[in-house]
Amino acid sequence: MPETKFQDFIYTLIMAFLMVYVMICYNIAIHTGGLNNFVFLEAFNELIYMWPITIILEFFLIGKIAHKLTFKALNPKKTPNIIISYGISIIIVTFMCPIMSLIATILINKPSLDIFISSWLQSMVLSFPMAMCFQLFYAGPIVRFIFNLIFKNKLSK
Repeated sequence: MPETKFQDFIYTLIMAFLMVYVMICYNIAIHTGGLNNFVFLEAFNELIYMWPITIILEFFLIGKIAHKLTFKALNPKKTPNIIISYGISIIIVTFMCPIMSLIATILINKPSLDIFISSWLQSMVLSFPMAMCFQLFYAGPIVRFIFNLIFKNKLSK
């Protein structure tokens, strides 16, 4: 886990990239009727602006909220680090999914006002299970592995 603000920022950059890219691919596949090869390149068009939005939200707002709520529920001295990581991840996804679905609805889907709320809710409901499962089972372990490779000599044991 990150121990400094710099490490936290690098961790956020990597995690946000992976989560945003995968969720964009997922949502494009939903909107186009399935996963095709073009989805992987098309996702970069949205990644250009969705990644920075995610970094800003997570690093300056949602990450702080997630840490406070996690440490309110879990005692860091008695709880294994992996459980704390899962707690933080669950809270981040719980907050980020509705927010990012709203932003994507506004910037990408651009529905008419009469179907705006239903479009946003549908996007959120379809995205949430994927975001949670991908975060807990794939992105979290992958990013922790990469992060530990980068900072293996700098992290205290």
